[in-house]
Amino acid sequence: MRSARLTHALETGAISLPQTGTIAVYRPRAGDDLTVLPKDRLLLVQGFKPDHDAFAALGYRMAVTGGSGHAAALVCLPRAKAEARALLAEAAASVTPGGPVIVDGQKTDGIEAIYRDLKARLPVSEPLSKAHGKVFTFASGPGLADWAAKPTLIDGGFQTLPGVFSADAPDRGSMLLAAALPDRMPGYTVDLGAGWGYLARAILARSGVKKLDLVEAEAAALECARINITDERARFHWADATSYRADGYADAVVCNPPFHATRDADPGLGVAFLEAAARMLSPNGTLWLVANRHLPYDRPLATLFREVEVIGGDNAFRLTRAARPNKPSRTPH
Repeated sequence: MRSARLTHALETGAISLPQTGTIAVYRPRAGDDLTVLPKDRLLLVQGFKPDHDAFAALGYRMAVTGGSGHAAALVCLPRAKAEARALLAEAAASVTPGGPVIVDGQKTDGIEAIYRDLKARLPVSEPLSKAHGKVFTFASGPGLADWAAKPTLIDGGFQTLPGVFSADAPDRGSMLLAAALPDRMPGYTVDLGAGWGYLARAILARSGVKKLDLVEAEAAALECARINITDERARFHWADATSYRADGYADAVVCNPPFHATRDADPGLGVAFLEAAARMLSPNGTLWLVANRHLPYDRPLATLFREVEVIGGDNAFRLTRAARPNKPSRTPH
């Protein structure tokens, strides 16, 4: 859909690209077809590791932050409004003054509201509508400086950024899991999908922990975690949790897995987290899990672990302890 809009906009002259210089593409999603753009001039800015790796495998030049001095930018609009505004401000600041910033998004991404907000502040082109979305441009400059991402301090003294999961307060499920963890945790624990560090702080408050790996796919969230967790036992890994390989076998995994890859629920994503946890745990290791009650994890847990026990929760969340993973599938290294 993005490709159809960009192709139509370039062919009709609704959008024109500078003849030279780098074009920064902000937050493209795996599967986006960018072949209508000159690949040798692109810098793809993507901090979500699975999407980052997908484009890197296709030979694109990648970065986590955009830098400056670009001839143009394309913003692939995210759904979260605060994140979208921050991304637009970053893109506008990264392009040589007066250069074009192209904004593309689906209606479900809030493209119409963003267009209205921008039009109230800046001259913007007429939007081109196609494939259930819109694309338009505005000239780079300082007009969006107040939209730039600003760290937020929330309860507990944690720092977050726009767009990271649960940026305004700790997630209810994580709070339940933190309270349910035993007073003593084993020596090597992995926080799988660590976010900005709420569960990591709770794990490190338990006795017995000698080493904690924080594994997080979103670079911005992991940078927040580095600020929030200063304990020398913590190690930070920018990685796709579903394919992460622990440093040998872990004694415990603590996990509040995501179940949305897009707007629609995807229980398969959570199952992939459970499978990853089972792979990295020692034969006598334990998974401490929180998940929404409606998610179909009972059968995968029963297949992956010899011991499965519901240890609490509330109307929305279930807390589970699963131990002794079946048939470890790899040799530790």
